[in-house]
Amino acid sequence: MLPKALEELIEALGSLPGVGPRTAERYAYYLLRANPRTAESLSSAIADIHAGVKTCPATYALIDADEEVSPLYSDPKRDKTLIAVVEEPLDIVALERTKQFHGTYHVLGGAMSPIDGIGPEQLHIPELIERIKKDKVQEVILATNASVEGESTALYIQKHLEEQGVDVTVTRLARGIPVGVDLEYADMITLTHALEGRRKL
Repeated sequence: MLPKALEELIEALGSLPGVGPRTAERYAYYLLRANPRTAESLSSAIADIHAGVKTCPATYALIDADEEVSPLYSDPKRDKTLIAVVEEPLDIVALERTKQFHGTYHVLGGAMSPIDGIGPEQLHIPELIERIKKDKVQEVILATNASVEGESTALYIQKHLEEQGVDVTVTRLARGIPVGVDLEYADMITLTHALEGRRKL
């Protein structure tokens, strides 16, 4: 019932995570009605994404294709003896927005999830140990997500570092009840960390 080109666009947009059929249709109709330059700009950005982005060989963060390593690693003002371990590259953006962290990062490339076939061997854990030794790291902050997978990954890394005899302080991001959230709506992991991290008033 629709032109073939429009159907193909809807199908392509619908393959994106979090984009259902109705949303894909709205996006497609918007691009059809918008100035052709809008579609051309989007098409160009998508076409150039793989050629313009690569992974940092030291931190596994995303960097420009013409960069050797992540600026957050090469910057002399960053503390290489402090590493925040995150699951995905975009997690770095969240921490950088706080303007409170001045160390470096290490991207695992995901979290352990047996159901999805992701074990420790699929993550950049051996590379983390190499960096700890090379940069004489003093503290590793496990900044994985507050999910079952994130917690399992953090626990595994902590135990693995101990088994490998790596002498480094391992810390975890503090967890707590978000402002404005009632206890009855807080999940079990958040409540557990809130109790563990309670402090004297």
